Amino acid sequence: MLLKTRVILVVVVGTVMGLSLSFSGGLMANRQPLDSEELAWEQARLFAEVMQRVKRDYVEPIDDSELLENAIRGMVSDLDAHSQYLDADEYRDIRISTTGSYTGVGIEVNEKGGRIQVITPMAGSPAARSGMRSGDEIIAVDGAAVEPSNLQETIGRMRGRAGSRISITVLRDGEAILHEMRREVIRVASVYHEILGPSYGYVRVNQFSETTARELSRAIDAMQDDNEGMLDGLVLDLRNNPGGVLDAAVDVSDLFLDSGVIVSAEGRTADARFRRSAHRGDVLDGAEMIVLVNSGSASASEIVAGALQDHGRAVVVGTATFGKGLVQTVMPLSKGRAIKLTTSRYYTPSGDSIHETGINPDVYVEDTPGFPDLSLSGVVDREQDVQLVEAVERLQRQQVMHSKAL
Repeated sequence: MLLKTRVILVVVVGTVMGLSLSFSGGLMANRQPLDSEELAWEQARLFAEVMQRVKRDYVEPIDDSELLENAIRGMVSDLDAHSQYLDADEYRDIRISTTGSYTGVGIEVNEKGGRIQVITPMAGSPAARSGMRSGDEIIAVDGAAVEPSNLQETIGRMRGRAGSRISITVLRDGEAILHEMRREVIRVASVYHEILGPSYGYVRVNQFSETTARELSRAIDAMQDDNEGMLDGLVLDLRNNPGGVLDAAVDVSDLFLDSGVIVSAEGRTADARFRRSAHRGDVLDGAEMIVLVNSGSASASEIVAGALQDHGRAVVVGTATFGKGLVQTVMPLSKGRAIKLTTSRYYTPSGDSIHETGINPDVYVEDTPGFPDLSLSGVVDREQDVQLVEAVERLQRQQVMHSKAL
């Protein structure tokens, strides 16, 4: 047992046992209900007792620090489905997803059929420049074989200091190919866009990071340049978007609203109670909007959909959203660890809580299996994706109605 862990256990167990002995006479004699302080010590004594039993009788030896960390993890995760203890690796991963950047080689990978496979190399990344392709199987990193059962370990080995060298061996058509490159800071895109025609834009947001609003604004500018003028309509695709940074959802909503509340929240602390409102300026200058959602649209996605729906700025098309109306705050701890703790309940501009109910679409259209493609590089299908087809048709009908009105 580590000395520090032993000291912690001695202090906890000794204090608990001493207090429990001092309390026991009075408790046994009076049989009065335990007050909150006595109950807390009773539970602490139980914890120490269980830990000693596990250490002594569990089928395999287990380290004290692992037992304590598992107890902490269980304490936080049992609060609700969204609170979580994060070890150093998990905290690093969540920072990557929220900041939109990391240091590595720039490939999306996944475990498939017992192999670690490249989904796609990111455009302009070290991996793309070295010639790695979608479908390549990664078999070694820096000469050491990878374990397909441990995808996170492989991802961790491919990350590192910017400028440091790395070699990745892939298997392609039965041939092992060695790729040597240097790690770089990789910017993770969260927005995909294209012109649907004749003057409609399509943007898909796959998560909300600190860079999402800027990416979205640039995407709309690019489509307007390609269209040689303002867009007549926009489809904002939030399907299967699990959420992300709350402030990013506020900033995205603010791009399309001139005024009004975007979201409000209530919690126990002053920081957990807030209200966010829109600023003047609509990047589409009032052009028609359709927001696509489904049961995979959650949290920050629901903030955007709810704000645009409540203000009558967009028609929401698809199926009911997930229904996550809680706000989590990531709180750093010592040694690179953190907890992600639920601190608020949020409300749409109308004052509704969508927790466990979700956002109901204005126009219900059932999902088409396989759409949207979970990769930002996936092709938009304007014929088979029935929710997208409905969105485009509604934009076209609105344009015809406006033309007749003029």
